Amino acid sequence: MRAAEAAAAIEWLVEMGADEIIGAEPVNRLVAPPPQAAPAPQAVRPATSALARPSLIRPAAPATDMRAATPASAGNSDAAALAAQCATLADIEQALMRYDACPLKKTATNLCFADGNPDAPVMLIGEAPGRDEDIQGKPFVGRSGQLLDRMLKAIGLARHNEKPEEAVYISNVIFWRPPGNRTPTDQETLMCLPFLKRAIEIKKPRYIVCLGATPTQRLIGKSEGILKLRGRWFDFGGIPLLATLHPAYLLRQPAQKRLAWRDLLSLQQKLKADAH
Repeated sequence: MRAAEAAAAIEWLVEMGADEIIGAEPVNRLVAPPPQAAPAPQAVRPATSALARPSLIRPAAPATDMRAATPASAGNSDAAALAAQCATLADIEQALMRYDACPLKKTATNLCFADGNPDAPVMLIGEAPGRDEDIQGKPFVGRSGQLLDRMLKAIGLARHNEKPEEAVYISNVIFWRPPGNRTPTDQETLMCLPFLKRAIEIKKPRYIVCLGATPTQRLIGKSEGILKLRGRWFDFGGIPLLATLHPAYLLRQPAQKRLAWRDLLSLQQKLKADAH
């Protein structure tokens, strides 16, 4: 295999979510294995030997899950304690750089904490970074992020607008890319959630917009699907929270953009009412 072919194969494995190699030596599966000699006959032991000496029967050792390097309870408590010590959004970002309990950090390229204007009244919350976000270290910079920017522009908002009233602040529930863009586990989510909640406490946004089911369910404690939750306003610690569809879902289901547009108009109406 040439170097370019090997590099392409490795890149494909990474995209598929492979994070370990099984076996010390490569195996050519296209070559027939050499014939093996028949095993030598073994002496037949009496059938009652094992039953006569039960001490010889040992329970199998439990399998070790290498992904659970840190117990969930310990990782969660460490995250809550570390997040509680943060006084600014910059403190949270620095704390996340020091936080090593989340296994996603070991496979991600960059931390993706937040983007936009920290003084904006609207805070958008997505699920987790993708490939482009992992490379750039910013949330929503890929195709779904480009669609999100166009959606925001349609109601007069932009993530980097210098005027806070016309800007947004964007973050995620998960701050590191899951391998292969898989769905984050409950353990991974619970490890990141204290930092997100602390960011909301520090920033004190006027409105929260949850993009997709994961952030909506995690913040309001409901298990309904996003199609049932979207378009509705909820209360999160005194902050109005709007549930809407994730831009990545809209790329797969363009017909549902009309629903997202209704949600954006609902947000726009509240912002206009505040301005007056």
